[in-house]
Amino acid sequence: MHLGQQNPVVDGLSLKELGDSVLVELELRRKGLPFLKHVEYRIVSKCFQIPVQRRYSDFELFHGLLLQKFIYRKVPPLPPKRILKGVLNSMSDREFNDSRRRGLQRFMTLVIRHPVLAGDELVNIFLSASSTEVQNMLRDAYKKTGDEFLTSQMALHGKVYLPEDIQTQAAANREVIANIHSSFNKLRDVAERMAQRSRENSTDLLMFGKDLSELGSDTSDLPVNATMSKAWKTQRKSLVELSGEFGLLADKAAHQGSREEDEVVEKLNLLLEQLQSYRDLCDRHDSGVLLEHQRAFEKRSGPPFHTNGPVATHLKYQNSIEQSESRLSQQENTIITMEMRSYFSLLCLHQETQLVFTYLPLVTSILGTFVHSQIQGHKEMGDVWGDLHPKLKDLFESANEASIRSSSQTHTSRRQKTCAVIGPA
Repeated sequence: MHLGQQNPVVDGLSLKELGDSVLVELELRRKGLPFLKHVEYRIVSKCFQIPVQRRYSDFELFHGLLLQKFIYRKVPPLPPKRILKGVLNSMSDREFNDSRRRGLQRFMTLVIRHPVLAGDELVNIFLSASSTEVQNMLRDAYKKTGDEFLTSQMALHGKVYLPEDIQTQAAANREVIANIHSSFNKLRDVAERMAQRSRENSTDLLMFGKDLSELGSDTSDLPVNATMSKAWKTQRKSLVELSGEFGLLADKAAHQGSREEDEVVEKLNLLLEQLQSYRDLCDRHDSGVLLEHQRAFEKRSGPPFHTNGPVATHLKYQNSIEQSESRLSQQENTIITMEMRSYFSLLCLHQETQLVFTYLPLVTSILGTFVHSQIQGHKEMGDVWGDLHPKLKDLFESANEASIRSSSQTHTSRRQKTCAVIGPA
């Protein structure tokens, strides 16, 4: 179902009706000349099922044309360009590329799930055209149609659909959504810190296991008179085996961090970008449409047309009147057009507000995913810790047995030496 069907100010959408999906993957090999290599992204949408390759510059052009054509709609943000290009090391370079891929995935997901944007020719071209032709095809498609106002059937009748208190409603909705945006920002930040702690825990566990392995691999001899030397040798051999258990714990912690990132943080980021694009739309509405409307009125109320100097001839006077009437007519047309654009902008803003509220129930799903992720992560870690406990118990028992044997042998040896010195009774 698309916005604009039936009554355009009545919310008739559900989350299930926004259901198309798209996958953005990072191509493993960079392309281009050795000194001009670039990253490409492989995009597959459920609708087209045609894999296409796109560069970041293709996304930039596509995003810019969407903003021009759908100036009254929520257009999701693109992830930023690289900063300090050439300075980042290989690890941070991989992290940057993955972060950008995630951002492009969110961008395409929000575009293809938008009831108006998804059906546009620009989206069709971007998800199906060949990589060599896509930019020219996008430009040509925009030139043929212009912005949404010029092609929408609702553009001429926006005022009819709007309630009388639309300005009050818009201001109230904007404040509510701004508060929600702030709250989601805080939730996302906490979720990011939790995912980061899981990754740091993985690193610590891996280092702990490595240190155990190094300790167990130490083959240096102990002093002969050390009473626990045999027990320590027994323990030392087992430490290498135990280090593998900590490696397994590190894998589980890393998996937990990835799960929290993919299933919780990413979904919160998707909601946040939906909310941010709404705030950007409100800013465009305030500083764009209304400002242009005000300027149009100022032109209309400006000084009347005057000729310079006395009128020399009747023909000159007639031409002046015709020019004045033509100018007034143009101004009237500008005023009417801007009024219609203003109402159309308000109508679109009202629809986009409803679309934001359509997305908000996702928070329940995110919370459910968050809880399930914690249960699963703690269970996996608990299972490994549980398996580790009896191995430690066996290790201690073996060490105690070795210690007892060593102590008994030492005691027997000392008694024999004592008897040898004293001699027979």
